[in-house]
Amino acid sequence: MAATAVLCGCQTTAYYAQAIRGQTALLVNQTSVERLLAEPKTPPALRDHLRLAGDLCQFARDELHLKVDGNYRRYVEVGRKFVVWNVEAAPEFSLEARRWWYPFVGRLSYRGFFVEASARACARELEHDGLDVMIGGVPAYSTLGWFRDPLLSTFLSDPEAELAETIFHELAHEKVFARGDTDYNEAFATSVGEEGVRRWFRARRDEAAARAYEASRLHLREFSRLVARARDQLAALYGDELSPEGTLRATTRKQAIPRSELRREKARILAELKADYARARESWGTDAEYDAWFAAPLNNARLNSVATYYDLVPGFERLLAADGGDLDRFYQTAQRWSKSPKAERRHVLDSPKDPTP
Repeated sequence: MAATAVLCGCQTTAYYAQAIRGQTALLVNQTSVERLLAEPKTPPALRDHLRLAGDLCQFARDELHLKVDGNYRRYVEVGRKFVVWNVEAAPEFSLEARRWWYPFVGRLSYRGFFVEASARACARELEHDGLDVMIGGVPAYSTLGWFRDPLLSTFLSDPEAELAETIFHELAHEKVFARGDTDYNEAFATSVGEEGVRRWFRARRDEAAARAYEASRLHLREFSRLVARARDQLAALYGDELSPEGTLRATTRKQAIPRSELRREKARILAELKADYARARESWGTDAEYDAWFAAPLNNARLNSVATYYDLVPGFERLLAADGGDLDRFYQTAQRWSKSPKAERRHVLDSPKDPTP
């Protein structure tokens, strides 16, 4: 659910050429939702999902006060599992995320590619430089109003709760966007997406779906807490410290520790994280949502990818509660903080009490 994925990548003509080709392909291969609904040959399952997406967009506009403004009125059969692949990186012995500068949006902690092979080539280059790297497939992204975003086959067939959260999340990016602050933007959109799903099921009086969704959120919170605890242990091992902006950065304190010992302790902490998840998973029943995440190799970049989306969500939930659950006031508060210095907005989201800017 990466915002502005079209702008991510190395600053080369070749990169921007592939980005333009990828975005252009989405623009020229769109089909009107109205046309698909009127077409007798449209598969029933696709028809049902298109109608559901339309209902979700109307709910987003009327009840969540998000700016739909022509988004999701067209459909693209992408022809692959993901629309974009993001590459993230961090040093072997630090959780300081690698960041790249892009026009209009500032520094972001990922590179995005429309072609998986290009993402993997980028990852190999970063690994050759000794960095921890992860590649994550992205089913949806927001162009922040530069284009009218279409419905994509990469997410349209998702279960109702996931489809709703994706649409609400991506629309939220157009509501509030802090230049150069990936963590703030993704956590804000995540909080809007989750609150939107809760209100959607409440409006539909679907108590069973609401209970299932809350159970999945409890599992998500437990998963993110386990990852956060492992990150804390790794940060202490590496000697990382918090920057004035509230993000982790590398220091020279780990230089006295042999690299072999750092590597051994890192492996122990990651193995302990896997064991902690296995114990938690036993009480989750059939929920296997994070099994695939743990099946892939764990490293600093992979742990950072979870922190980006979830570490600041509790802070946004407190802001929403402080605004009495009023979404318009919440958006205004988040928008004001998005214009504040990064250190100040990070502090307010990390603080149990949230002053108004």
